[in-house]
Amino acid sequence: MNLTLKVWRQSGPQDKGKIVDYAVKDINSHMSFLEMLDVLNEELIAKGEEPIAFDHDCREGICGSCSMMIDGIPHGPDRGTTACQLHMRRFKDGDVVYVEPWQAKAFPVIKDLVVDRSAFDRIIQSGGFVSINTGNAQDANALPVNKDSAEAAFDAAACIGCGACVAACPNASAMLFVAAKVSHLGKLPQGQPERAKRVQSMVSTMDTEGFGSCTNTFECEAACPKEISVTNIAQMNRDYMQSSLGD
Repeated sequence: MNLTLKVWRQSGPQDKGKIVDYAVKDINSHMSFLEMLDVLNEELIAKGEEPIAFDHDCREGICGSCSMMIDGIPHGPDRGTTACQLHMRRFKDGDVVYVEPWQAKAFPVIKDLVVDRSAFDRIIQSGGFVSINTGNAQDANALPVNKDSAEAAFDAAACIGCGACVAACPNASAMLFVAAKVSHLGKLPQGQPERAKRVQSMVSTMDTEGFGSCTNTFECEAACPKEISVTNIAQMNRDYMQSSLGD
């Protein structure tokens, strides 16, 4: 398989970026998208050229590192899939493929396809955890949890913090990410003591970081590789209003 890649290249945060064309040849259809980029980088290094910088780690769809726009879609054309899980058989011989970084004010480009997503870390640090000392681990049946609540918490906790929701949103909103983190703790007994404080702090930090507002376009849910539901946003909005009234 032969492809033409149009890749965003940017030397640093303050430098001007541009699209650069690369011809990749004899690509195996069983390769993942990242493996294809590895092949291209090996060729660039052999030529004495600067390889394309991109984030990766687990390559198993777990870590959320492989954040990139592929043909204008976060993580590429497959639903519920990260870029590392996208295989080259999804493309056809002769295709022209655009590869770009997340584009959001809160995610400044570091180099090429790598963006600074530390804004997510600061949101988590502002309250996305349970600080109550619960002592040693208890027996599984010591804290009864309603089945529906347990499943909802588990589904929300599947968020890998990749930022696809922000990249897909026309407003660069982080509402789905924050809502997932708020929901998975707010649904469990251990998360109740700090529930009101948590949602206030995390939403405030999200706004401070420069993310946009949610206008219910649902692009975030469509782009999420873990298919996190926008119902979590509705739950977060209810928690936020209730905690505001309580103050």
